[in-house]
Amino acid sequence: MPISVGTQAPDFTLKSKNAEGLVDVKLSANFGEKQTVLLFFPAAYTGVCTQEMCDMTAGLSAYEELGADVIAISVDTPFSQETWALANNIKITLASDLNKEVTKAYDVLFPMLADVGDTSARAAFVIGKDGVVKYAEQTATPLDLPNFEAVKAALA
Repeated sequence: MPISVGTQAPDFTLKSKNAEGLVDVKLSANFGEKQTVLLFFPAAYTGVCTQEMCDMTAGLSAYEELGADVIAISVDTPFSQETWALANNIKITLASDLNKEVTKAYDVLFPMLADVGDTSARAAFVIGKDGVVKYAEQTATPLDLPNFEAVKAALA
């Protein structure tokens, strides 16, 4: 079960790779400024994850209009995330949780995905400007997508 609505969101600083190089992605940088949609996904270069991030990129303006920043987290390296994003025109911020610390803090670890190893489960959180969890969902399987209408409703 993911962390509960109403709890303080665990802060984090993760690495992301972009044209400028490795950069820090810090959740609390949004506190007091804007809401944050956190999306955990199992792995880059997989069909469902690619579709989810491409769909999020296509609909990014709707989240921006609701005053939200979108950060997607996986256990992939920032280097593979960047290559995947460039190959698929993914424009949302991707953050690497290679050590699975943030995945564990949000209680969304998916053990032994396809008998390969532990990854992040597919999950969505809305974090308010105050740093409190407003919405939390972990999907039943990695093949299921979060309820994005519910995510938008939590932002509104």
